[in-house]
Amino acid sequence: MNASAPAALTFPHAAPPAPGTTLEVAPGVLWLRMPLPFALDHINLWLLREDAGYVLVDTGFGDAATRALWDVHAQSTLRGRPITRIVATHYHPDHVGNAAWLAARHGGLVHMTAGEFLTAHAVHADMPGYGVADYCTHFAAHGMSGDDVEALRARGNRYRGGAPELPARYHRLMPGDALALGPRRFTVVPGYGHSPEHAALYAAKPAPLLIAGDMLLPRISTNVAVGPADPDGDSLARFLASLDAFEGMPPDTLVLPSHGLPFRGAPLRVVDLRAHHALRLDELHGALAAAATPRAAVDVLPVLFRRPLDLQQRFFAMGEAIAHLNHLWHAGRIERQVDAQGRVRFNA
Repeated sequence: MNASAPAALTFPHAAPPAPGTTLEVAPGVLWLRMPLPFALDHINLWLLREDAGYVLVDTGFGDAATRALWDVHAQSTLRGRPITRIVATHYHPDHVGNAAWLAARHGGLVHMTAGEFLTAHAVHADMPGYGVADYCTHFAAHGMSGDDVEALRARGNRYRGGAPELPARYHRLMPGDALALGPRRFTVVPGYGHSPEHAALYAAKPAPLLIAGDMLLPRISTNVAVGPADPDGDSLARFLASLDAFEGMPPDTLVLPSHGLPFRGAPLRVVDLRAHHALRLDELHGALAAAATPRAAVDVLPVLFRRPLDLQQRFFAMGEAIAHLNHLWHAGRIERQVDAQGRVRFNA
C-alpha cells in the first residue's frame, strides 16, 4: 500500500547512482542500485569497505540483468577486491537471489537469521505451507477468482527465478548480535511481519546509521502479508511492534532503505506508518460494517488498494488484505467465519 513520506523527512541525495556506478553515502559505505522485473523496479544494495575487501548487504535479484551489472561492478567498483562477507536482511529473492552465486565467486560466507535461511529453502523447495499449491488453496479460501488462482498455479515456483540457487551453509545472525562491518559496529535489529526474522543493522557511531532493509521505507509501506503456513497469524501486529525499535532511534539517523532514497527522520516515518495502518484498518472496518453480507479478502482489495493491480500485485495484495483482516479479527473488532468448504469470510 502507498504511504506517502511525511514532509519532515530529509533526503541527502536527490537521485540514485546510475547503473554500474556507486555513491558514497557515508564514509566507507557505497550505495549501488540493481533493477527488478516488477512494478517496484529497483533494489538498493550496500557495500562497506574493510581492510580485506568489502562487506555486501543484500545481493539483488538472481537474473541475467543483475548478474551482468555485478560483472560491471567487479571491474568498476570492486577492482579486484573480494566480497568478504554477505549479509542478507531477509529471504526475498531481490535480497538473497545472488547470495550463493556471489559467495561462490568471492568465498564470502552468507550471514542471515535462521528464520530467513530456513524459509528461503522451504519456498525454493515448495515445502508444505510454502509451495505454490498451498498459496492457491489459501487465496481461493479467501475468495480469489478461479482464473487468478489458475494463473498463480500456471506461473509455478517464481521464487526460483529470482533465487536460482541458495547458500547451503550460513553464519547465523541473532537479534541483538554485534557485527563489526568495516570501521562500524552494528547491532542486529529484528523485524517481523514482512518476513519471518528480518535483520536490519544499526550503528550508533561515528554517526547513527541504519541499514533498514524492507522494514522502514520512505515512500511506500512495507508489504505485510499472511500466507498459508500461518493462516491465522497476525503479521500486522508483529510488524507494528517491530517499529518500536526504529521509533527510538535518533532523528538524525541516516536510514538506508532497500527501496527509495536514503533519508533522515526515522521516528517521524514510524509515526506516519502507524497512522497509515490505523487509517486503513478503520476504513476496512467501516466497509465491513456497511456490507450486507460477510466479505472475503478479495472483496476488500479496493478499500486497501486504490489503483489498478496487475497479476503480480494482486497476489501481494491478497496476502496484505488477509493480514489486515486477521489483525481486526484478533483485536475483536470483526468476526471470522470458516464454512465446511474452508471458505473464510469476515463481518463487523
